[in-house]
Amino acid sequence: MDQLISGRTWTINNMVLFIFQTFIVGHKLHALFTLACAEDSVFVIINKEKPDVFQLVSVKLPKSSSQEIEAKELSFVLDYINQSPKCIAFGNEVKFALIIIIHRNLEASAVIQGLVKDSNIFTGLMIDPRTKALVLNGKPGHLQFYSLQHDKQLYNLDIIQQEYINDYGLIQIELTKAAFGCYGNWLATVEQRQEKETELELQMKLWMYNKKTQGFVLNTKVNMPHEDHITALCFCNAEKLENPTLVTASKDGHFKVWILTDDSDIYKKAVGWTCDFVGSYHKYQATNCCFSEDGSLLAVGFEEIVTIWDSETWELKCTFCQRAGNIRHLCFGRLTCSKYLLGATENGILCCWNLLSCALEWSAKLNVRVMEPDPHSENIAAISQSSVGSDLFVFKPSEPRPLYIQKNISREEVQWGVFVPRDVPESFTSEAYQWLNRSQFYFLTKSQSLLTFSTKSPEEKLTPTSKQLLAEESLPTTPFYFILGKHREQQDEKINEALESELVQLPLTENIPAISELLHTPAHVLPSAAFLCSKFVNSLLLSKETKSCEEIPEDVDMEEEKESDDSDVENDFTEKTQDTNDTDLGEDIIHQLSKSEEKELRKFRKVDYSWITVL
Repeated sequence: MDQLISGRTWTINNMVLFIFQTFIVGHKLHALFTLACAEDSVFVIINKEKPDVFQLVSVKLPKSSSQEIEAKELSFVLDYINQSPKCIAFGNEVKFALIIIIHRNLEASAVIQGLVKDSNIFTGLMIDPRTKALVLNGKPGHLQFYSLQHDKQLYNLDIIQQEYINDYGLIQIELTKAAFGCYGNWLATVEQRQEKETELELQMKLWMYNKKTQGFVLNTKVNMPHEDHITALCFCNAEKLENPTLVTASKDGHFKVWILTDDSDIYKKAVGWTCDFVGSYHKYQATNCCFSEDGSLLAVGFEEIVTIWDSETWELKCTFCQRAGNIRHLCFGRLTCSKYLLGATENGILCCWNLLSCALEWSAKLNVRVMEPDPHSENIAAISQSSVGSDLFVFKPSEPRPLYIQKNISREEVQWGVFVPRDVPESFTSEAYQWLNRSQFYFLTKSQSLLTFSTKSPEEKLTPTSKQLLAEESLPTTPFYFILGKHREQQDEKINEALESELVQLPLTENIPAISELLHTPAHVLPSAAFLCSKFVNSLLLSKETKSCEEIPEDVDMEEEKESDDSDVENDFTEKTQDTNDTDLGEDIIHQLSKSEEKELRKFRKVDYSWITVL
């Protein structure tokens, strides 16, 4: 078979018509794969130079059969894949960064997927507090959870929960907003669809994390939470928060406070979200909202005005107005800078207000496109846009002088940014890199390139211990191999080296692979304890023949002392025997000392009695 047949289906008067087109590829086709998201392309497996060597290629279908077919060979597909007895091909879909491993029976056995590029990133960059994964728009209607440490996608969360129809010109439901709250226990999402200006479909969903399924489960669905587009939403993530709270801001001129309430009935216990308060300010559009670090204050931006509200009574406390354009970004300071509020306007002005004095602390002319606070320090990262490119400024609200400036971090526009907490804090001593000690900053460009700042390459970050662990993981070893053989060989080598240089010391238990492997192996796959006990204990023992360099001279001295002691005892014994024989031949011969008694006498001889001379 060397032909491709492309067709469409039409229904006229309850009759189904099939319109086919035939294309000649020029190679024998062994398998054919199609994707719904790429209706003008197909993936086929053809022969290469040898009859038993296959290659996966992407075939671009022309609009008419008279045009030539464009077959593009996928560059990173592995050649000579016939060496694998199970797999026949590796498939790739460039848009979704997807690699599918296909068995010879044309069944997919594994899927390897990286960071998926969507047409638009509306949700921004978020960090899942539980998995520390990067969360953003993925496949249409999905949130993708991407592991930055392992450079792979963990899973996709279907938010819209509807079948995606790939039809050009069809207005789809878009996932526009998302936010995590309560240390990852809750997730809020907003989806919308607008075919005409007066026909807005808006839906907000709240998802609860389920520990049993290790995933998010839909808890509450709110249809039309606002009368216009939702511009922002945020959770109150204070540590001592009794009741979870969510705030949404909308172009309809209102912000709404949603709280978690008891929704139990006679059949089951349940919780749900309900609206608790609705606020507004002179019918201005609400553009931004954010909570302070302790959750006591709520800041809501209404076009050019910033309003501060008490989170307990929802009373308006104060307002800030600079008349420098609509507020684009809002964030509170953290830790020692929690008394400051920062706002960036559309006209390129960055303002810092003091909440204690209710006055402007300082302002700077900066066209801020991205402003993100570090959750573990006082630092705030701001990315500005210029004609040359994007520039990064890292500063503290208490000091208008930036801590770090990096020009031209990207030639294109930077749309989103986020701080990712480090598992192990760094210890940079240089002032230029101290802002990277606790967190690492990632940013996303307009072309959806994910970039970050680092002082070391990934290879240099590996410590000798981690390199050793990686090497051990690559070997086909088992926990029993460590216990029965390998650990014993390593200990013998260490003992031989120690005889030449330093004193032999017992190894620490945390450095013994046998113990770590034994503790991390499930109990139900281990053999009986009687079988492992003797082998395990013997692997921890040292050889009796091993002696250190410092111990050898002491042994020699002990032997010399022993010989001298023996000679002295013998002399004393002969002298005493002669005396007794001379004085009284009728008495019995003096009793000879035993070895234990001799050892006790030696101990007394070694005792230092020099302190008596001081008396």
